Amino acid sequence: MTDAVLETTDVTVLLVDDNPQNLKVLYETLKDKGYRLLIANDGEKALDLAHRHQPEVILLDIMMPELDGYQVCERLKADPVTSDSAVVFLSALDDLQAKVRGFSLGGADYISKPFQAQEVIARVKTHARVIRLERELQARNRQLENDQARILNSISEGIYGLDATGVIVFANPAAAVTMGSSAEELIGQNFFDLHFRTAGQGRESLPVYATCSQGIAENQRDIEMLRADGTAFPVEYRSTPKLDGEELHGAVVVFRDITAELESEQALENARNMVQEQREQIAHFSRLTTMGEMAAGVAHEVNQPLTAITNYARVARRVLAKEEPDHQLLEETLEKIEAQSHRASEVIRRIRRFMKKPAAGKDVLSISALLEDTRQFAEVDIRNNEGGVEISVADNVPEVLADPVQVQQVALNLIRNALESTRSAGFSAPVEVAVTMSGRRCVRVTVTDHGVGLPDDAEEKLFLPFYTTKEEGMGIGLPMCRSLIQAQGGDIGFERPEHGGACFYFTLPVAGSDGTACAPDADSSGSAV
Repeated sequence: MTDAVLETTDVTVLLVDDNPQNLKVLYETLKDKGYRLLIANDGEKALDLAHRHQPEVILLDIMMPELDGYQVCERLKADPVTSDSAVVFLSALDDLQAKVRGFSLGGADYISKPFQAQEVIARVKTHARVIRLERELQARNRQLENDQARILNSISEGIYGLDATGVIVFANPAAAVTMGSSAEELIGQNFFDLHFRTAGQGRESLPVYATCSQGIAENQRDIEMLRADGTAFPVEYRSTPKLDGEELHGAVVVFRDITAELESEQALENARNMVQEQREQIAHFSRLTTMGEMAAGVAHEVNQPLTAITNYARVARRVLAKEEPDHQLLEETLEKIEAQSHRASEVIRRIRRFMKKPAAGKDVLSISALLEDTRQFAEVDIRNNEGGVEISVADNVPEVLADPVQVQQVALNLIRNALESTRSAGFSAPVEVAVTMSGRRCVRVTVTDHGVGLPDDAEEKLFLPFYTTKEEGMGIGLPMCRSLIQAQGGDIGFERPEHGGACFYFTLPVAGSDGTACAPDADSSGSAV
């Protein structure tokens, strides 16, 4: 009998026996069971058919000429193509040694002759199902491995698999590119010896060591590592323990070269410092401009106590010129000279404090004290307004964290604008400065006037550079105020009061809060600009 494909099914069964009658019985037994049946009457043909068709089950006679069943089984198991086929021996031999030998060569089962049809059908069905499931499982595993490989290959970050001693057992293509070496050259080398200068001085303090040895996950940035050529570069890495149940088998390290990222951060920091420096220069220029506008008034403020001092000094000289000086009058006169000296000194002190460039950093300050100081500084403008400036501070308003010079510059700008607007409208109502809490983290300062108000479309443009509603204005005051307040972590805006006029507000973070900036908050009423 020659080999032939007798039926086509998903499961292939190879029947091997040198006895035609036995083959016929096996064929008749299995032909209607849905199997694809192959037939071979000697060992060589069986090997050829098995290699070409990879049957799930092979019913293999032991006693055959030239190649017996044991030899065929041994060669089937040695061939990777046929090694997973289930070999079921067929033999009239029923001794234990024969069965043990068959199993030792890779046989899966043993059927004694003469065959029992139901036994053959049941065993073939069982082995066919097992082999099919095993092959499906292997295919699925291969698919998963391929998917995993594709994922690892597509990741832009370098990935190492390390054993418990730090030996590299896996490296993805990104790791090879980053390290300037092939993955094959990296695998087998020790991670610590290869990538750290101080590995020879002890590894306990090196990155990833605790993960490999103790299973402690790590995540660090700006760590120096060495490439294969010995050049150093900064990395950010995450290492996680490689566990099998509770047993530690090393670590998985995901890393990336952050050289370009650090350079960008440094460039950004330099640009930020430059902007901050320019902002401070502009703010200083703005203060000089303000002082120029207030120069006449300030000169008057200083001249008043100086004139008083001169007059009191003349009085003192006249008292001393008498034969019997009035010591009581002289003492009172000198006290007045001293008081006027303090007054002049205080005016100059406020000017110097306002004009100086702010020191780096912020101070914890009382916003009510700062506003009172600002009101005194604006005394010249206040004299032109009958109502003046009223300051009200809510209870329990805490100190804020801010630069006092810059905050005073903003407050003075808003108060002077409010006084000017009220005066232009011909009203005598005072400019109202109120301090309240805005939520739990911020203090809110509002400056409200009774002036002519702002045009309907002003809200969208108020804080844009060079936009102004004044005939002689430059449009840099409010943008400067916004820049200064935002630098303090605060916010600035405009509200349109119901009684008319204008209301500007700014917020500052409370000292000791969590440092979150005072963004436009839901607690404040009105619309922020």
